Amino acid sequence: MNNKLYNKHRYRRVAWLIGGMLAFAAHTFAQSFEAESGTRTGGADLQGCASCSGGQMVGGLGVGAVEIPVSVASAGVYNINVTYCTGDQRTINVTPNGGSLVAVTCPASGGWATPAAIKVMIPLNAGSNVIRLDNPSSYGPNIDRITLTPINTPNVKSIAFGNNSHVDYDLANGIYDVYFNNQKIIGGAFSTASSDQVYQSTDGYTSRIYSSEPVSDAFGSGTRHIITMTGAGQLEMQQVFYTYPARNAVFTETILNGNGSNCYRMSPLTSNLIDIQSNADKRQLLVPFDNDAWVRYEAKESRYSTFTGSEVGAVYDNTNRKGLTVGSVEHTVWKTGVNQVGEGRSGSTFLSVIAGWTQENLTRDKRGHGWVNVGGTSCRSPRILISYDDDWRDGLDAYGKLNALAEPSYIDTWAGGTPMGWNSWGAIQTNINLTNSKAVIDYFSTGLPNFRNADNTLYIDLDSYWDNMTPGSWTGDFSQLTEFANYCKSKGFKAGIYWAPFVDWGKWSRTMEGTTYNYADAWTKVNGGPIELDGAYALDPTHPGTKERIAYLIGRFKECGFEMIKIDFLAHASLEADSFYQPGIHTGMEAYKVGMEYLIDQIDGSMLVYAAISPNLATGRYAHMRRIACDAYGDTWESAYTLNSTNYGWWQGHIYQYIDGDNVVFGNYTEGKNKLRLASSIVTGTLMTGDDYSSDGAWKARAQSLLQNTALMNLAKDGKAFRPVEGNTGWDPNNLFVKTIGSHTYLAVGNYGDSPRTFNIDLARAGLSATASYLVKELFSGADVNAKTQAVQVQGTFTVTIPGADVAIYELTDTALPVNLVYFNGEKTSGVATPGSALLTWQTASETNHKEFVIERSTNGRVFKAIGSVEGNGDSKELRNYQFPDFAPTADSINYYRLRQVDMDGTTTFSRIVALNFTRDASDLSVFPNPARDEVQLGVKGLSGILEVSVANNQGLVLLTRSFEAGSENLVLKGLDELPAGTYIVTVTDARGVKRNAKLVHY
Repeated sequence: MNNKLYNKHRYRRVAWLIGGMLAFAAHTFAQSFEAESGTRTGGADLQGCASCSGGQMVGGLGVGAVEIPVSVASAGVYNINVTYCTGDQRTINVTPNGGSLVAVTCPASGGWATPAAIKVMIPLNAGSNVIRLDNPSSYGPNIDRITLTPINTPNVKSIAFGNNSHVDYDLANGIYDVYFNNQKIIGGAFSTASSDQVYQSTDGYTSRIYSSEPVSDAFGSGTRHIITMTGAGQLEMQQVFYTYPARNAVFTETILNGNGSNCYRMSPLTSNLIDIQSNADKRQLLVPFDNDAWVRYEAKESRYSTFTGSEVGAVYDNTNRKGLTVGSVEHTVWKTGVNQVGEGRSGSTFLSVIAGWTQENLTRDKRGHGWVNVGGTSCRSPRILISYDDDWRDGLDAYGKLNALAEPSYIDTWAGGTPMGWNSWGAIQTNINLTNSKAVIDYFSTGLPNFRNADNTLYIDLDSYWDNMTPGSWTGDFSQLTEFANYCKSKGFKAGIYWAPFVDWGKWSRTMEGTTYNYADAWTKVNGGPIELDGAYALDPTHPGTKERIAYLIGRFKECGFEMIKIDFLAHASLEADSFYQPGIHTGMEAYKVGMEYLIDQIDGSMLVYAAISPNLATGRYAHMRRIACDAYGDTWESAYTLNSTNYGWWQGHIYQYIDGDNVVFGNYTEGKNKLRLASSIVTGTLMTGDDYSSDGAWKARAQSLLQNTALMNLAKDGKAFRPVEGNTGWDPNNLFVKTIGSHTYLAVGNYGDSPRTFNIDLARAGLSATASYLVKELFSGADVNAKTQAVQVQGTFTVTIPGADVAIYELTDTALPVNLVYFNGEKTSGVATPGSALLTWQTASETNHKEFVIERSTNGRVFKAIGSVEGNGDSKELRNYQFPDFAPTADSINYYRLRQVDMDGTTTFSRIVALNFTRDASDLSVFPNPARDEVQLGVKGLSGILEVSVANNQGLVLLTRSFEAGSENLVLKGLDELPAGTYIVTVTDARGVKRNAKLVHY
């Protein structure tokens, strides 16, 4: 973008900030009243303002007030345009005739002498009225004048969704309300689009027409509701709502149509009235754009909040957990901000979704957002989720899952176990070499034999400065790296490497490795100069030099035999720029998509991909695993920093297969700090150690104790994040996290202070039963809570004391369960029978009055028949291992197995279902596992071209659809947990129209 166009962009950006919610059109019945004509009280004063009408404005409205007398001919609801000046975002209360106030948040106008206007609706009486403007709770803007116009007679179209929920769109005035369970949660919302001018749904449009059409997309089958707005001198605007029968949420987007409809900013939802109907401990969640520079999530107290977060925001009451989630589910074109204001308000809050948002300290950009759909005739905002839930955590969980559906993974699903291992940056850092890296491998091989993931391996990852082992640097001799990778394999491990593909650390003009291009030509530029971030210049991800350099180095890594790559400083590829090399690319996120897809194409499924510093949500398409925080090592504050990100970003585990808590470094820290660091990684979901195990020190003894703890390592192998119990800790983490696996619930209790602290844990609040009795074991010690007894039981409240800078992880098991089943697994074996056999294994931790296990098999997941039994152990408090072989599974079928546990008195309970696929017909469609909860693999052969997948209920209603590229025999279908439990028909149709069907049981 040239400087002239960029200056125009800057001007338009200011225009949106001034008028994003504003009205500039003249109205026939408009009446204006100067603020200085009102009565000032409590410190309100007159101030000069050359740009204001009358040359004056009223200030001091944080402590004072101004009351302006107005007169209207008839009673009714009026639009009031408040013209104001403010250097920062502030709120003004508008109170007509001493009645109910309307809080109005005013964006920064561009300065304290630069007027802007904002609209709000208020009721007025016929004849004389008094309008008071003040903000006794905070600071208000300065007020120039107010202008009154009557609203149009409302014409409301109601759009139903979910359970007693609906959107009411006022076709006469261009605003909408959103109701959940018949409660108004969002009021007076409208949309804007910034193009050649600022288009707003409330102004200039004389016709608004409703229409609808069916839609079938990644979210299922539903209805697309369209409000089409036209008016003289206006580009056509559409407000679109998406509803789905199975979802108690609604999506919205804004579209601008016509020549010149390209935009640099759009807002599908701006509302001055967000009311979650609960205010005991109201919080507003700030979500960062990435994980760089020790940025933190923050659950701000609503009364003090004024901020813009990235992509998603939440307003919730932590006391009863009711909350609103609003966020973009699309990230390949726009950067989206969620502006929230509670400061100076009581009850309601302000919220505006801003597609086209940049902010240097969060998005790292040094200029405004690029233009979208340049040269096109239609411009669409990202689709925005609006969800109100009884538990704000459920809302964010659903948001994470919907992101994964909206933008499916570009990278193939990782089929291995949860990654675990070691990264050199934790301690060795710049001193890495072949000798000490091989010594680390040796230590893991012999010194920590029980520290392995579910695949019985570890990932040994060389971080930055791996080129210490490549004489001649990146174009030199890679033989030492090959030797390292081979040595890893010889010990049963997998070799990992590190690279930052979109940065230039050299920052001087020279030839790019593996190319004929010059670095200076590939730098991403703003105002003609390179962008420096984190000490490096950003590289244009669309430039052929950047791409050839990626192809060259990834090729060399693959030749060496690396099976994992940690990619870093990815946010450099998402920066807004003057221009990009590739035609048609105008925004940072469009460029990011080009660069990341090229990178993944070069890796070509050969490596586990682990993202470090990177955009939180947009990277989900391209990585198997992502670091949730950044540069945390061994101290208490670093563990707390990591857990802050987990506390408020745990739901990203639905976007990535694995989220990681960064380096676990024991070093010479205290035992408590070591435990806390390890726990932070387990709670986050993925464990990567970082000590210098090539040398002796206290860290080795600690590793012997902690990394060989079977209970902790089994918990780490699960690979899924714990959930926070509370969400009112500001930018600190909660002390309590919870996760349930089978019949066990795990509570992680952390103390980040220096002194011991006693916690009285409300089990019901933590998601357990308030009346059940639980057997409790602490996993670090491996002992029961009270060493004097064999079993400690708790009920209702669990009270524990944690030393300063320490942690405990408790396993709670309901004692009412006759058998405490640790696991039930199955695997296919061969050579015993045709087409193979099945081996079922399980383990119990305790048994009470237990007679036997009856093994049952099914071919449809519903009707089971007994195929054998294994005698139980009556009463036992010890670990008991069992197995049962099935030498004759049903051929050409998926075989479903479960255990029926039988007590001495005949009482029975059932285990989870294990599915093993013995299907042999290459033309069939196999669904595995089945039944399933979250996702399934579809085994497809004999089909060609693009494959369309649909999931329909028993009534034939399609609730979920996906498309896959041809050539993949195993397709991963995600999003099942968004569907109600039941039986479904999965249909796969290829480009020729050939179909394959299979039943799916979802529980």
